[in-house]
Amino acid sequence: MHEAFTRPISRRAVLSSLAAATAATPLLTGCSSSASSQGSSSTGSTRDFSALDFDATAGAEQSTTVSTDAGDVEVGYTQYDSIVYCLDPVDSTHQSLTVKVPTVLNGTAWDAGDAPIVVALNIGGYSSATASGGASGGGAPGRGSSDAPGGGTPPEGDSAPDGSVGGPGAGGVASGAGDTTGSDGQPVDNGELALAAGCVVVVPGARGRDAQSSDGTWIGKAPAQIVDLKAAIRWIHHNRGRLPGDTDHIITTGSSAGGALSALLGASGDSELYTSRLAEIGAADASDAVFASAGYCPQTDIEHEDVIYEWTFGAQAYNGAAVDRTVSDELAAGFGAYAAELNLEGVGDYGVLTADNYGDYLVTNHLAPAVTDHLAALSDSERASYLSSNPWISWQDSRAGFGFADFLAHVGRSKPCPAVDQKDLASAENGLFGDETTDARHFTDFGLRLATGDDSATIDQDIPDKLTLMNPMHFLREANPGRARNWFIRVGTSDTDTSPVIVANLAAIATGLGDSVDALMYWDAGHGANRDAAAFISWIAERTGFAVYSA
Repeated sequence: MHEAFTRPISRRAVLSSLAAATAATPLLTGCSSSASSQGSSSTGSTRDFSALDFDATAGAEQSTTVSTDAGDVEVGYTQYDSIVYCLDPVDSTHQSLTVKVPTVLNGTAWDAGDAPIVVALNIGGYSSATASGGASGGGAPGRGSSDAPGGGTPPEGDSAPDGSVGGPGAGGVASGAGDTTGSDGQPVDNGELALAAGCVVVVPGARGRDAQSSDGTWIGKAPAQIVDLKAAIRWIHHNRGRLPGDTDHIITTGSSAGGALSALLGASGDSELYTSRLAEIGAADASDAVFASAGYCPQTDIEHEDVIYEWTFGAQAYNGAAVDRTVSDELAAGFGAYAAELNLEGVGDYGVLTADNYGDYLVTNHLAPAVTDHLAALSDSERASYLSSNPWISWQDSRAGFGFADFLAHVGRSKPCPAVDQKDLASAENGLFGDETTDARHFTDFGLRLATGDDSATIDQDIPDKLTLMNPMHFLREANPGRARNWFIRVGTSDTDTSPVIVANLAAIATGLGDSVDALMYWDAGHGANRDAAAFISWIAERTGFAVYSA
């Protein structure tokens, strides 16, 4: 068990404390086999699900103009609003979805009958979302905001909403928000881009950590949000042949918490661990697997995130002052044991990733390629100016190089210590793991013991199962056969809401499973960055074989 914070402890002891939340739960016992749109009976239910049948006559004609890299697209589409996707909703306002089916693109009739179905998760900070695409709750309180000082050099090129250049961790959207921004600081909506490309778009609502019933009961704490989203995916599969679009090509996309949920949908397809909860809300007796997952700055691996964050950013100042070195060092010490437990092979025959080589791995495989691409795109004078301002970066034979420690000093940190299971319960994740009567709770023994001063305290017994249900890494580590086989992963290098290790781990584990992985880091971009939106559409076309529309 974890020792007092004033005494040095072994790495094994730290990891044991942090891993206690998951040790009691078998990860994927009874996972279903393959993803089928028809799906064998996943719940064994004999209920009549005809009330969930899609009504093709209930739509209304709409039009919009979508700006793309290739030019504006005038889109005519049929919109189907506020479709409740389960038989027994707890909160039908949130447990409903909107469907958009393109019919006319730049004046030409468009048949979306066999188009991919893009599920746009407009979710930030694990707050509730509505079928109209708006979040009903704000970003996470207490998390690094777009102007949070981090002690590093401000990112280049990502503008905040007011037009100013954001600081470390900034990407033009508030920390915890589900939106994305391009390099010009303008909002990017992958759902709208998919619609303009001729895809069917589904925007699901879902209960979140802020959802309450009329009597004040919390109704959206973990795992309600992922259960709702799985119910929405089951609704799509249930309506194979009725709903326009190809149910074999469902693609999820989201940012921040939405990116984590997109990854979780991709990793946990058809897992029986959710079966009873899906039955409780009357989800369709169909598959909840998806074809592909796109995640921007996905904040995954929640119960290990504090360990990873302190290993990465522990030496960096927060709000201009050093963090508590004792606490930070104790957390960081657990990274070596966790890396050994994962036993991940680095992409590109790098070998097994360890605490000793992970910094070099990030530089070699993710960070240096990102700055090389950034510098190569600049004019000679712009490049010379950037390198002069950042002498820690070398430039030789059109390739950039630097040390990991210099990179960390460049980006700083934007969260306190601990970063996620925060001492004052201020993070979105603390709220996520509340229960029906409690708004926020600690979800690691370490965080609970730090907050209470009780070195023998342990988290509530219901939390370990919920951590499993909210973490895609659990399902990927077990090679869940119902998982997506296609991954599109993006993050800004100056996004200090979480460590770049999180994205690198996700990319490495999916690659090691033989899945198709398109992973990229945007240099000097912050939280919510989406600098290559057109690549997302091209990726859809490549992976599905669908001829997307282009202006």
